[in-house]
Amino acid sequence: MNGFLGELLGTFVLIVFGAGVNCGVNLNKTYGKKNGDWLLITFGWGMAVTMGVYVAGSIGSLGHLNPAVTIAEAAFGLFPWSKVVAYLLGQFIGAFLGAALVVVHYYPHLKVTKPEDGNHVSNFATLPAISNPLFNFLSEIIATFIFIYVLLNLGNFTVGLKPFIVGFLILAIGMSLGTTTGYAINPARDWGPRLAYSILPIPNKDSSHWEYAWIPMVGPIVGGLLATALFKIQ
Repeated sequence: MNGFLGELLGTFVLIVFGAGVNCGVNLNKTYGKKNGDWLLITFGWGMAVTMGVYVAGSIGSLGHLNPAVTIAEAAFGLFPWSKVVAYLLGQFIGAFLGAALVVVHYYPHLKVTKPEDGNHVSNFATLPAISNPLFNFLSEIIATFIFIYVLLNLGNFTVGLKPFIVGFLILAIGMSLGTTTGYAINPARDWGPRLAYSILPIPNKDSSHWEYAWIPMVGPIVGGLLATALFKIQ
């Protein structure tokens, strides 16, 4: 039975990543097709997660960096509820401060870039390639489900070279499933920078699109809970 289940879930993950990449680069209006720099963006986010996990792990954290991971693990007894608030506060505040530092770093460039030329909230948070709330919500659930399910099967992902594996997992998710919504798969990664973009005195900024923000908040949490439930019963 373990052989059957292992082959089923392993092949399932294989096709999601493989066919997902094909759709992400071939279908109209996906970020993979309309943005020639999508590979650079996904690689950059993958390495961002790798370095974040290394830093968090060196200080004694489990390197979640993501409320969807923290809440799902706590809900299924893999992480103590007593630590959840501290982790969530650290994740959201860290995301806000990181975005604020990027604003300072790029301030002269923000001053000379108008919204139509690239000064928009999607530099910091996420927006869908095609606005369709139901399917945008499902996309975030699906991407986060795959991400956290594979992540849980890595065990302790803060040790050795495992943070690089997590980074390449983020890269793979971005290329295969991230081309529809920009793949938040992390409420803090979206809401912290979105808030920074909203309240900081950024020149020429566009709308922060808070009407969309419930999707990268709720979708990843649902996806994480579903992934952890599957992990617990396998």
